[in-house]
Amino acid sequence: MHRFVLTGAPGAGKTTVLRLLAEAGHTVIAEAATDLIETAQAAGDDTPWERPDFTEQVASLQRARQTAADALPGPVQWFDRSPVCTLALARFTGAPVGPVLSAELDRIQGLYEPRVLLFDLLGSITATPVRRIGLAQARRFEQVHIEAYTEYGYTVVRVPAAAPADRTRLTLDLPKGTP
Repeated sequence: MHRFVLTGAPGAGKTTVLRLLAEAGHTVIAEAATDLIETAQAAGDDTPWERPDFTEQVASLQRARQTAADALPGPVQWFDRSPVCTLALARFTGAPVGPVLSAELDRIQGLYEPRVLLFDLLGSITATPVRRIGLAQARRFEQVHIEAYTEYGYTVVRVPAAAPADRTRLTLDLPKGTP
């Protein structure tokens, strides 16, 4: 099983590419943080990412989704983020790295492919209730992701800003040994 992680700052377009992959029949595992934020907002918590246990909740859901993905079809799986992204979030927001996230970072060693696709920012960010980050903050957050993945031994492969179809083709080339 080949498990590839797609990452990048909010608004970089990775979720659009993952949606295109899913529509083409590829196995895609959804991002945990966005789903947790949407659920919390629907329940009246407008800024759940400000809670000190938020990254622990994200890591817990990521573990559940990764474990469930073991039963999904296909020799290649595409993950919308990983626990290393959750570490980047903790560092970016100043949240503590709790025992759940720490255990996940240990557990995933060797689980994902060593090359991680980092989607470069598109030059602007569309604000949503879930995405409330400006372009300057997103650029800093992107750098925190690069540092976290590098620290954990991953090779960060940059996906340049381009049309979603072009980025999807680059993504699909990853298991073939490129980009």
